[in-house]
Amino acid sequence: MNGLEFEKPIIELELKIEELKAFGSGKNIDLDPEIKKLEQKLGKMKNEIYDNLTDWQRVLIARHPARPYTFDYIHMLMSDFVELHGDRLFADDFALVGGFATIEGHKVMVIGHQKGRDTKENIMRNFGCAHPEGYRKAMRLMQLAEKFNVPIISFIDTPGAYPGVGAEERGQAQAIASNLKDMAVIATPIIAVVIGEGGSGGAIGIGVADKVVLLQNSYYSVISPEGCASILWRNSVKAPEAAIALKLTAEHLLEFGIIDEMIPEPPGGAHRNPNEVGEAMKKTIVKYIEELKALPKDELLDARYNKFRCMGEFVENK
Repeated sequence: MNGLEFEKPIIELELKIEELKAFGSGKNIDLDPEIKKLEQKLGKMKNEIYDNLTDWQRVLIARHPARPYTFDYIHMLMSDFVELHGDRLFADDFALVGGFATIEGHKVMVIGHQKGRDTKENIMRNFGCAHPEGYRKAMRLMQLAEKFNVPIISFIDTPGAYPGVGAEERGQAQAIASNLKDMAVIATPIIAVVIGEGGSGGAIGIGVADKVVLLQNSYYSVISPEGCASILWRNSVKAPEAAIALKLTAEHLLEFGIIDEMIPEPPGGAHRNPNEVGEAMKKTIVKYIEELKALPKDELLDARYNKFRCMGEFVENK
């Protein structure tokens, strides 16, 4: 398994345990006492490392290449998925996908950022960085969901919207701004789940939701740590310091009232046990679907407006 720098001691010990098991099995030698000692050591090491992750380390886990992406969760949680394409204005954007699906008997419209598993797919998916046509496609699908009165599930996983010249020429800022305005009045429940990276306008462009949920090792921020470090210190190497200053982890965001819930992950991240995370996510999504569908439309929209209107409150000490 690909490991991060701070996980190397864990991976080395796991490999050593596997080697001992294979050696003992092949030679018919009882190495159980030694293996048990190493497994106990491994457990303590995991607790020590994963119970004391820094904000920057959580960012690195959020970016882990083995982490489940939008399509993984769609196939894990939902059935009858039918992907819909195109913004009806310019093109289809493979970095932002969506379509109708069913989750526990509830018809939904699911949208989300999609990254690639290899170089070729990452180029096709633009590393999960959507163009204006991606955000316009997302809004087209959300308006379709409103028309058929089905809830919207939004999976957020992007370092940010694509900042290239072509994207700017086609109205990147305007596309995102229009989504913010229009999502505020979409008269159907919206549930957003940050499954990895939640960077800048690229994230909030599909994130104006009645309920916003973060996986434990995801992040949600106005800017990436590297971008913040480049602005504040003119040096992206200071990204770990920026991550602390940005307060971008689920624990901080819960404290500030930015998100509604954090879904726990197994030690090491969602890629260590995707099914466990998927089951927890399904329960959370279904819970909120049933809760929000019971609300009258005017109450739903008022609560959504007030939710975002109250963000950014501060107190001045005189």
